[in-house]
Amino acid sequence: MNLSRPARIALRLAAVLGFAVIYVPLLLVLVNSVNPDRSAGWPPSGFTLRWWADAWGSEGARAALWTSVKAGLGATVIALVLGTLTAFAVHRHRFFGRETVSFVVVLPIALPGIVTGVALNSAFRTVLEPLGVGLGLFTVVVGHATFCVVVVFNNVLARLRRLPGSYEEAAMDLGADGFRAFRDVSFPLVRSALAAGGLLAFALSFDEIVVTTFTAGPGVQTLPVWIFSNMARPQQAPVVSVVAAVLVVLSVVPVFLAQRLSSGTVSVNRGVAERK
Repeated sequence: MNLSRPARIALRLAAVLGFAVIYVPLLLVLVNSVNPDRSAGWPPSGFTLRWWADAWGSEGARAALWTSVKAGLGATVIALVLGTLTAFAVHRHRFFGRETVSFVVVLPIALPGIVTGVALNSAFRTVLEPLGVGLGLFTVVVGHATFCVVVVFNNVLARLRRLPGSYEEAAMDLGADGFRAFRDVSFPLVRSALAAGGLLAFALSFDEIVVTTFTAGPGVQTLPVWIFSNMARPQQAPVVSVVAAVLVVLSVVPVFLAQRLSSGTVSVNRGVAERK
């Protein structure tokens, strides 16, 4: 489609404006983390790393960071197992309710976080508390896994749909059983999709605050929850900016790696197709 010069300029301006709305506030967070003033004034009066040292010395921030890492890793492991198994089941088998299973797996990421949080809180209090299991890190991991499964499921299912089933059939014709065919043929082909889905799942869990608020116990505080609870404290404002800047960086890294893995795999598949 050929666009006129004014149309191209208008599209570029709209794109620049859209990116500015998204990324300028993030850059301001980084700037405020090195601003000597406690208030977020503009322009900054200078440059300092004092707040970074204070943030590193904050036991609450370090504990919240470690809690976020544990919750993210736990949710990612559950999402990788359930998302992969469900994707293989939906793609490889025909059974009653197959489309319903796909819909049920994808639905949690479309629901408002507060609805998911309230539902999980009610379910945990009704089912787990009578068994002696209260709200805590375990319930946070389970709550995060409900929507992290979606990204793994979508990544693996999309990869399986691009792969011919003849690879596994050829391996089994050569004497491999089902497990070995999966280990030697299917798993290497979907490995990058699993890695990309796992990284995105970890990023989603690491940033989550709404579901965490409803599923965490009194002594469990992730990094986003710590930031939110300290925003109203004027003395903590610079440290909050530092922690928010760290959170931005830690969220960007897995998303960037997942994007690189996905694009790299597409290039490899395209190259194989061209050689054939």
